[in-house]
Amino acid sequence: MAASGREALDALAHLEVAVLLTDLHMGEMSGDTMLQEARKMNPKLRAAVLTNCHSDEDVFSAIKAGALAYILKSATLETVVGAIRGVHSGKTVIPTHIAEQLAQRVSRSSPSVRESEILQLVALGMNNREIADKLFINKNTLRHPVIGLLDKLGTRDRREATAVAIKRGMVKVNDD
Repeated sequence: MAASGREALDALAHLEVAVLLTDLHMGEMSGDTMLQEARKMNPKLRAAVLTNCHSDEDVFSAIKAGALAYILKSATLETVVGAIRGVHSGKTVIPTHIAEQLAQRVSRSSPSVRESEILQLVALGMNNREIADKLFINKNTLRHPVIGLLDKLGTRDRREATAVAIKRGMVKVNDD
């Protein structure tokens, strides 16, 4: 058992692991980053995520990193053990509601890098003038990516876009 992603990677370099079980949110390194690094060391590694987190982006990033199972910590012990056994035998184990969430996430167009930058600033409460100044662009140039964001998120306005982005884990808003 490792206390951090770095410790897990160090241990994986010297161990033969049947199934790697990880959380997504760890101190110094996210679980999906640790999983990506672990799979570079051992491409055949089978992994499962056991977590409380289930935003669209959390699920998507874990599966993209190579997790074969996505298990919520609220699952029964029987479900967790069954998922680990499934992963060990090479099966993908994702609860139906998480699979539906993942399917919806995959079917949506992802915001571009620039749109993601703008979305983060919108979520922080900045207006178009402030965003334009921060990104060194003309305020009028900002209109098109904001409209594109609203469309990709399926929202009507900036407030709703912010709420959806937070719920999906697309932006981080500090409590400072």
